[in-house]
Amino acid sequence: MPIDPVDPADGEVLAAGELTLVGRIVHASNATLVCDAAADGRSVRCVYKPIRGEQPLWDFPDGTLAGREIASYLISEELGWGVIPQTILRDGPLGPGMVQRWIDTPERHPESGGQLDLVDICPPEEVPPGWLEVLRALDVQGAEVSLIHADDPRLQRMAVLDIILNNADRKGGHALEGIDGSVYGVDHGICLHEQNKLRTVLWGWAGAPIADDLMSDVTTLVERLSGEEFPAVLTEHITAAEIEALRERATALQRQPVMPHPAGSRPIPWPAF
Repeated sequence: MPIDPVDPADGEVLAAGELTLVGRIVHASNATLVCDAAADGRSVRCVYKPIRGEQPLWDFPDGTLAGREIASYLISEELGWGVIPQTILRDGPLGPGMVQRWIDTPERHPESGGQLDLVDICPPEEVPPGWLEVLRALDVQGAEVSLIHADDPRLQRMAVLDIILNNADRKGGHALEGIDGSVYGVDHGICLHEQNKLRTVLWGWAGAPIADDLMSDVTTLVERLSGEEFPAVLTEHITAAEIEALRERATALQRQPVMPHPAGSRPIPWPAF
């Protein structure tokens, strides 16, 4: 079962309620709008990405990013992990697009000694216990900094999901700790390519074994992908070849349940946050 089950009434509002634009996330590559879905006196905050606002990419077919977000959500749910907030395809003020439940996060105040984000940077000599260093680089002032992430099983579950999804864009800002205590991943528009595209900031577990409980869920996913029902659902959003590549990735992980090492010339997305 998902970790944070959605109230069915809220799910109905998200699917059928009237979308009212509240604002825009201006740093996003594609048109990303914050909306309220409202019906029958209930309101649900959400993110709306109209298909017409998707920027063309050289390696992903035009107009397919919303479908990839939906398919990624369905795979997360099929695993029972609840990593991706409820995500649907529906019409909106700018036409059809992806609509995803908004995740409220606690405020962070690092400048006053507040808690680090799940993925963060710090001076190399200040990496705290319980955090994993991914790489070292120079900041804009030329000072050495470490890219780090929490050694947190909630975050590692997301990292395993990214392997299965072939996530090409796991930035630090796409891993959110909700006020409910769950960890969520957002922005899965460039996932599920047939070719290896894995780019992530979550390399701290490279070479580590994957927990048995996670692998049990992966085994169940392989069985579901080898049947007819779940692939038929995914076919509404991604191609048959992409579904087969998904099954092959999950099967490979089943055979060797170890977190992979970075490969290729661009193992980390840029920018990293």
